[in-house]
Amino acid sequence: MHPPFLDAFHADPFDAYRVRAHRGPMGADPRGRPGPHGPHGRGPGDRRMFGRGGRGDLARFFAHGDLRLVILHLIAEKPRHGYEIIKAIEERVGGAYSPSPGTVYPTLTLLEELGHVTVTPGEGTKRLHTITPEGQSFLDGNRSTLEAILARMAEAEAARGDGPPPSVVRAKEGLKLALQMRLARGPLSSDQAAAITAALEAATAAVERA
Repeated sequence: MHPPFLDAFHADPFDAYRVRAHRGPMGADPRGRPGPHGPHGRGPGDRRMFGRGGRGDLARFFAHGDLRLVILHLIAEKPRHGYEIIKAIEERVGGAYSPSPGTVYPTLTLLEELGHVTVTPGEGTKRLHTITPEGQSFLDGNRSTLEAILARMAEAEAARGDGPPPSVVRAKEGLKLALQMRLARGPLSSDQAAAITAALEAATAAVERA
């Protein structure tokens, strides 16, 4: 949630930065897209273009292309605007890293241009991002990589407090991701729904007995 005073403006607090971030290195592309080589002469998505976030270092958590997967994963959970994505990433690493608007908004633009998300106007100047079938297919094709990234993020969150062991965190995130991706593939038959329900209930019972 953003600070209450921002409600009065009905706007994403980083929206102005988003507009600037979509310009090329020597001025704005007339369509609002990054220049042909991204800021500082590097292609969109290259982690070197981003610098540092509010806390921590991008390179500490994300290799090249990782952030795009994380952002797309968050949008797959539910449609989001840029500020929500920034806060969600910060929360999921226990505050150890907060991505800057200059990291997130160019990545959102790239995802839109790749056809992985659609963008609709939201409240005020917010732009709501929703995953497309192409975006979901991209996530499904990179599931193992995404699981590893989410596990690292969960470990960072656990390390900043009295959280559960990393192995438990990894297993929990893996289960959540597996369920989300299966449900995203399409409707379940009665037999499939029964099998998934039985597996989840068995896991719940095992955890309660531990």
